[in-house]
Amino acid sequence: MITLANLKPAKGAVKKRKRIGRGPGSGFGKTAGRGMNGQKSRSGYSKKRGFEGGQMPLVRRIPKRGFTNIFKIQFNIINLDTIELSGMDEIKIEDFFAKKLAKNSRGLIKILGNGELTRKVHIYAHKFSKSAQEKIAGAGGEFTVIETPKFTRALANERKAAAAAESK
Repeated sequence: MITLANLKPAKGAVKKRKRIGRGPGSGFGKTAGRGMNGQKSRSGYSKKRGFEGGQMPLVRRIPKRGFTNIFKIQFNIINLDTIELSGMDEIKIEDFFAKKLAKNSRGLIKILGNGELTRKVHIYAHKFSKSAQEKIAGAGGEFTVIETPKFTRALANERKAAAAAESK
């Protein structure tokens, strides 16, 4: 009968640990399996990620391409069908974030003309496509273009502060 007192691992499942640096009789004395001289035989050696033995690493051999434009302005894209479903008659910038129509608080708002409007709506946004302008005007609504701020980071921080104050 098997009990906790006589449990053993399967035969060959457990190997004896290699005990290095324990004299010449062990077979791993003197240099302790590290060979003779060289960087790898020294204490404290650790190979750096991407190190290729002094050869120029692959990361540095491959040419760099392109760049990231740090002045790029990101827009939250909102279609007219989303505005139609919101059921609001007047939508200001804060409402897009409050009703979760726009996700990126750092981005600006751009309205596109995908979908139809069946009622009058007054929309405030940073940009409107031509088709969106025509459809809003065709439904008897109004659109107001808000001047794009120069520093979107400052705008994002203001919104964060306003959201924090509102949640308290």
